[in-house]
Amino acid sequence: MPTLRDLPEPVRGRLADGREILLFGDSHECVLGTDRRDLPQRPDGPVSVVRYDPATGDQVIIAPSRQERTYHPPRQMCPLCPDPEGLSSEIPGDGYRVAVFENRFPSLTGQTSALVNDDPLRSEVAGAGRCEVVCFTSDHDGSFAALSDDDARLVLDVWAHRTTELFARDDVAEVHCFENRGAEIGVTLPHPHGQIYAYPFRTRRTDTMLRRATEHREIHGVELSRAILDREVHDDERVLVRTEHTTAFVPFAARWPAEVHVYPNRHVCHLGELTDAETDDLAAVYLSVLRAYDALYGSPLPYVASWHQYRSEAPEGRLHAEMFSIRRTADKLKYLAGSESARDAFITDRTPESVAADLRAAMR
Repeated sequence: MPTLRDLPEPVRGRLADGREILLFGDSHECVLGTDRRDLPQRPDGPVSVVRYDPATGDQVIIAPSRQERTYHPPRQMCPLCPDPEGLSSEIPGDGYRVAVFENRFPSLTGQTSALVNDDPLRSEVAGAGRCEVVCFTSDHDGSFAALSDDDARLVLDVWAHRTTELFARDDVAEVHCFENRGAEIGVTLPHPHGQIYAYPFRTRRTDTMLRRATEHREIHGVELSRAILDREVHDDERVLVRTEHTTAFVPFAARWPAEVHVYPNRHVCHLGELTDAETDDLAAVYLSVLRAYDALYGSPLPYVASWHQYRSEAPEGRLHAEMFSIRRTADKLKYLAGSESARDAFITDRTPESVAADLRAAMR
């Protein structure tokens, strides 16, 4: 068994309404002050419900309180910039490199998914779980792609720390680390940040992927994710980067513009299971893809970067990142219209092979 790395220990505290905040970095430099804002206290229980759609099997989170979340504030009122005085920001601190705090407007919160209604056509439970915000840097004008190798590595370690801690909760079934970047994607706060959702259920996409992997092993006797990775490496048409520990490629059946998947070469279930060397390599490859995104059209590319993670007891689940944009050319966006939105039948305007060629050129 490879030696797993030591994860960083944060400076922990509480915000004015009781939410937890964690600062990561050099412990002697991280200073967490007092949040002096006059914030309403959080409700004791969940603020949402999860309703089951009997027609599709989907779990739908209903969270009306999110209508009040902060929307495109002026820069001087950015809630993600540090404020050591504790008067205006979600981060009453300084000297940190990465900050994590519970979302003020969460989709999921609390530690019990109490049954609200057991009618099979109206089934709903309280929306337990946890939603966190991860600030990649204190620099308002920065980006993940602009991080140094060391800072990008720290973000991966922070994700691993949060994943490991959240998976330790009995009421968490899935931990999803992700970044939405760009106003075109729908981002309302431009300060570089991502989010973590700890769901009390397994999402349909995760269930589908695990079911397909189980079926593939039963039929072919091999792991599906390993077969996909080996075939992409064999084809070599869509591979962007291949290193000792990591492979990045445009998938054979890519649905989105500039879609890229990033796999550790060794099978692990989540970020907390990587070694030091694997994490260093994964951070470097991840950065190279994000920098290629920004070089693709000569301007910052709007994208979603999503990390698929699984509990260690899910042997068919393999850690990987899926990244994509909605910009299909330098000046055109891809909109999900009838076929995609109504039937989930994606239509792409370019071959994955041509996209891979352009991204490889952007990496040079």
